[in-house]
Amino acid sequence: MATGKVRYWAAAKEAAGMAEEPFDAVTLGELMAKITQNRAELARVVKRCSFLVDGSPVGKRSHDEVVLADGVVVEVLPPFAGG
Repeated sequence: MATGKVRYWAAAKEAAGMAEEPFDAVTLGELMAKITQNRAELARVVKRCSFLVDGSPVGKRSHDEVVLADGVVVEVLPPFAGG
């Protein structure tokens, strides 16, 4: 189980009600399930987001296949105006 920090940007930050929070999860898929549990608006926003794991884009990889290392920072990036 990795521990780290998830950072929210723009609409994700608004939906989460905070800029960042600590987490413990093995994969990005597990992390997404944990942070959206009982947070319907965040779940809606996250579906359109892209993710960076320690600065590296996740791209189209399955979130269940993205293994998180201890101390990792995951950034949740909603689509921004202008691309």
